[in-house]
Amino acid sequence: MLQNYENPGRKVWHIHVDGACRGNPGPGGYGGLATTGTEAFEFSGSEKQTTNNRMELMAAIVALSKLREPGEVHIYTDSQYVQKGMTEWLPKWQANGWKTSNGKTVENKGLWIALGTQARRHAVKWHWVRGHNGDRGNERADQLARGAIKQRFAMRGKSGVVSVGQPAMGDHEQFEQKLF
Repeated sequence: MLQNYENPGRKVWHIHVDGACRGNPGPGGYGGLATTGTEAFEFSGSEKQTTNNRMELMAAIVALSKLREPGEVHIYTDSQYVQKGMTEWLPKWQANGWKTSNGKTVENKGLWIALGTQARRHAVKWHWVRGHNGDRGNERADQLARGAIKQRFAMRGKSGVVSVGQPAMGDHEQFEQKLF
């Protein structure tokens, strides 16, 4: 386990997340890889009709929701929408009644609320990484997100797919695999 010197015994997670969409809007997927040094798991999921931004948000929401205990979490994302949203925009939107600086209603408000709720359980640091630029964690998260879209098409109409009825998130499927 990676050591957290400020709070001994508290796990330090490093999580790479990514979202993908075929068309925007269109079928979408998200995925991620989470590691502590002694634990690791991958996860992915898909929605039938969504946007890339929604899938980027879902990747971070699901990642944080899978952590059973509060801890120190480093989230690596290639989405400036997610990274800046959590580090710069979210407090302003909340103070502004969920309006942007130009007075428009914040898109994906429900997902931002869900992400904020999950993030409050942990000490989260948000890191932006350039997508498709050789970062192994980002590349794997992208593979998982794209794989979730492919799996949705492959499993269409077949039994055995885990369906997680997420309110207001449409037709949603989710998959997880422990690595060690």
